Amino acid sequence: MIPIIAEITGSIQGALGCFAAAIGVGLVGMKAVEAVGRNPGASGKILVQSILGMALAEAVAFYSLFL
Repeated sequence: MIPIIAEITGSIQGALGCFAAAIGVGLVGMKAVEAVGRNPGASGKILVQSILGMALAEAVAFYSLFL
């Protein structure tokens, strides 16, 4: 019984980490689109910053899955 509970606990940890990463990527994308809509001339700088933000948000998913 204990090994089954341990597997379920690990699965919940991974699922919550991936869910948090998905929310983070969605927020970064939403705000990037909003920023480009307000200032289209800065789309290059906004793209770079949004890619960095999404990469950092995805790191949360990797940490939750592999640790």
